[in-house]
Amino acid sequence: MSSRRINWKRVLLFIVAPVILIVVAILCLGRSCEHHGEPGYPDLPTDTLAEVEHAYFYGICVDSMFVEEGQVEPGQFLSTIFSDQGISPAVTDHIARNHQDVFDVSKIRSGNRYYFLRTNDTLETPLFWIYQIDRRNYALFSLTDSLTAWRFQKEMEVRLARTSGSIQSSLWNAVIQNGGDAGLAAHLSDVYAWTIDFFGIQEGDSFDVVYDRQYIDGEPVGMGEVIFCNFVHVGDTIRAMAFEQDGLLGFFNEKGENLRKAFLKAPLNYRRISSTFSNSRLHPVFKYYRPHHGVDYAAPAGTPVSSIGDGVVIKKAYQANGAGYYLKIKHNDTYTTSYMHLKGYAKGIAEGVRVKQGQVIGYVGSTGASTGPHLDFRVFKNGTPVDPLKLESPPANPISDENRERFEKEVNYWMKALREPGVPEPYQEAPVVDSLAIDSLAV
Repeated sequence: MSSRRINWKRVLLFIVAPVILIVVAILCLGRSCEHHGEPGYPDLPTDTLAEVEHAYFYGICVDSMFVEEGQVEPGQFLSTIFSDQGISPAVTDHIARNHQDVFDVSKIRSGNRYYFLRTNDTLETPLFWIYQIDRRNYALFSLTDSLTAWRFQKEMEVRLARTSGSIQSSLWNAVIQNGGDAGLAAHLSDVYAWTIDFFGIQEGDSFDVVYDRQYIDGEPVGMGEVIFCNFVHVGDTIRAMAFEQDGLLGFFNEKGENLRKAFLKAPLNYRRISSTFSNSRLHPVFKYYRPHHGVDYAAPAGTPVSSIGDGVVIKKAYQANGAGYYLKIKHNDTYTTSYMHLKGYAKGIAEGVRVKQGQVIGYVGSTGASTGPHLDFRVFKNGTPVDPLKLESPPANPISDENRERFEKEVNYWMKALREPGVPEPYQEAPVVDSLAIDSLAV
């Protein structure tokens, strides 16, 4: 049997070399993070998961960590998510009880993402848990002895956007078909709520609007405020410009008149008007002619009903053979409104309660003497019923004299800018246009 001579130099090379490499790697990893901050510092970066190759992930140095991504499943709770990771019930209970100011973990939602961070990919207990509250907000929980929590917010970038189009079926369809944000139609409905009945818009009506679009990580996530809009309705151009006056943001036409009026055009989103104001109408239930001093808006049961103006609830009652569940709101010494045949009332609505314009006060129903779900809406002027469809509402405060010059500069800028194609530059305080008369700028 022949013997072989052991090469000790080679043995030492195979044993010692890996150890040296591991030590060097640990030193390098420690050095990559030693000059960075720790969780809780105000200037922590908020990198995305795709950027884990950088040193930090939501303030945590992850150069030597394993990041595990998950998603909340339907019916899943924090206790089950943590239990699967070997996290004790005591830790779960501590987080639930002591960090509601950062995030109430009972409100985790199905589909939202979360991340566990541990020092390696073994089954050891994670060091941190990060929960995505929404596209912008995140909560970070330490799972070690400190059990501390922090809340982060990603930076939001705002850029001007412009959308224009012609309405063929609905405003929402026209906005989407022309690349606008999904919420833009609702924003325009709010801006023009006192001047345009959006259930009466016609084919061929058009809009051209500049607004703020919001971005996170370079991706659009929503929209901010409407800046300027030309809306053509039945051949008339109705302009709206956002302008801050006396600390409040309002919308004004090119003459400085406030688009907000004392009352909304309608108290709900309705399918059709099933009956108008009349001094003699055949009652559909009692089958005889009598006055109908209101407007019936046909709408599905449960449709929200809003107060057309600020006021106080002076009556909340039930009338079996008449109005069913109904409300009366006093807006001022002149006007009172009535909302009848309701299915029910909104939370908090009671006699003596003050309500705001546009606030939901109840829901469409078919209570009382009614043949189907609808709202019987009535307006009283100095105690006398008037036709709601002919109600002339006085405008709110116009542009004041001290703000007139600044307002006209901005109006001139946007009216000129919308004559050109593309997204305009943001308005600058310095004069940027010729001193042209507003009426001469035909857009």
